[in-house]
Amino acid sequence: MKTLTKLKTYMGNRKIFLPLALFLSAISSIMGMMPFIFIWLIVRELFQSQTISSQAVIHTYALLAVGTAVGSIVLYFLALMLSHLTAFRLEVNMRRQAMQKLVRLPLGFFDNNTTGRIRKIIDDNASITHMFVAHQLPDLAGTIIMPIVSLFLIFIFDWKFGLVCLVPIFFSMLIMGFMMGKKGRQFMKNYMSSLEEMNTEAVEYVRGIPVVKVFQQSVFSFKNFHRSITKYKDMVFQYTMMWEKPMSAYTVIIHGFAYFLVPLAIILISYGGNITTVLINLLFYILITPVFAQSIMRSMYLNQAVGQAAEAVNRTEELTRIKPLLEPAEPKSIKNNEITFQNVSFSYPGSNQEAISNISFTIPQGKTFALVGPSGSGKTTIARLVPRFWDVDSGQVTIGGINIKDTKTTDLMDNISFVFQNTRLFKTTLLENIRYGNPNASIEAIEQAVDRAQCTEFINKLPNGLNTKIGIDGTYLSGGEQQRIALARAFLKDAPIVVMDEATAFADPENEHLIQKALKKLTIGKTVLMIAHRLTSIMNVDKILVIDQGKIVEQGNHTELLDKKGFYAKMWKEYQKSAHWTIGKEMQYV
Repeated sequence: MKTLTKLKTYMGNRKIFLPLALFLSAISSIMGMMPFIFIWLIVRELFQSQTISSQAVIHTYALLAVGTAVGSIVLYFLALMLSHLTAFRLEVNMRRQAMQKLVRLPLGFFDNNTTGRIRKIIDDNASITHMFVAHQLPDLAGTIIMPIVSLFLIFIFDWKFGLVCLVPIFFSMLIMGFMMGKKGRQFMKNYMSSLEEMNTEAVEYVRGIPVVKVFQQSVFSFKNFHRSITKYKDMVFQYTMMWEKPMSAYTVIIHGFAYFLVPLAIILISYGGNITTVLINLLFYILITPVFAQSIMRSMYLNQAVGQAAEAVNRTEELTRIKPLLEPAEPKSIKNNEITFQNVSFSYPGSNQEAISNISFTIPQGKTFALVGPSGSGKTTIARLVPRFWDVDSGQVTIGGINIKDTKTTDLMDNISFVFQNTRLFKTTLLENIRYGNPNASIEAIEQAVDRAQCTEFINKLPNGLNTKIGIDGTYLSGGEQQRIALARAFLKDAPIVVMDEATAFADPENEHLIQKALKKLTIGKTVLMIAHRLTSIMNVDKILVIDQGKIVEQGNHTELLDKKGFYAKMWKEYQKSAHWTIGKEMQYV
């Protein structure tokens, strides 16, 4: 089984428990059938013999019935214990290996895959495979062995009753094959995809609840979330209705052995059969045939579980199928911090359109360049190619003359600090959040970074200072305060290259002023590439690159670009208008 082979790779040294679990489960299934046989033997003794010796035989049969029933339970418990030990190791390894692969993927991967989708695929799919190995797989042995033993039993006692038992089995297997066919496998794929989509949209919806409440919008403001639920409902409903008649027919047939056995018993008695013998055999088959129903139902659910587990493994592996960034065989060290783009073109995975095309420029060491342009022009793409969020399609990005593909990823990260609009703080103490910039930093270095990032004043007001937790169990920070904590992290890292995506875009005037002061200190002597949304923040940079439709359309400092009266001059004029309009009786510019 291909799925089982894949799962074994995650079981480690506990995969040896699995065959033993299957063996114990098989023996348990056989022992579970024995009480029915002993009960039938007791009934036969009661009908055929009334001697004192028969009472001793009946007593023996009764003890054997109880013993085999208890033995079946004990063996099944041991089988589940071994399968659970294997399943726990499998689940841990699936999560661990998936995370190990994720941390090696390009950082751009996390822009294209939401946290909700990643969590659903790794966490939930690992749980699905755990349930399959821990519970459904031990039943596999019983599902296989039970029909074999049952077929042997039904023919050894009375071949005529045995032959009749095959009729409902045959028709029920045909119906099950129809239900578990191609449509069933396709449904499982659609089902898993719908769950991922709903999980992703649910996470986005929950994050957006404050916006919904502020603007007094209904839940239908998040149409994607509503649409994903509706799509899931419609798909499951259609599939359920497709099963309605086949499942009803299957349930009636698989539990309808008596409708075939009783008429046969009447026929046998009518044609001279021994009434006692026929009735005793009929009782045996009525007792044993539910095992068939149970066995076939198990095989149906097991087949479904196998399909679900296979889909879970495939989706987990597909998530991390993107090739990690290749590490050079002979890595080169970065000697200086000059950044150069040489005829760089790049398109995002799955897109046929280039995000940037034939971009070339050089940022000398210690200089500050700014990227400006309309939304979607390619500014963020350029900035994120420097730290190798993605590898370029053509051309090359170099730092100090060294192609960034020829450096170790860890060395590249050591040389670059990021300051983005959307800060990522962890739900732990401020001290631990800042220390991510340099895990080995002393408390004195951390305090210095806090001071340079303009954080000292508000941290001193907190009940536990740097040891104050943030998030659900602690204190909530404003957007500007969070941004300053992120800046403190960048100060502590003290990397020679800084990539910034307008850190003050969402700050209030007071925080903007403090952040600007911190940024001036942060960028002293550093090579800086910044994305600018507020044009007033880049008036004094060394050079401005104007980006439009993935290309550099203008470049120069602020004064030079205004003198050209081109694209930048038009942007500046529009920015000045938007920055100085007011509301009176009529909206007008001042």
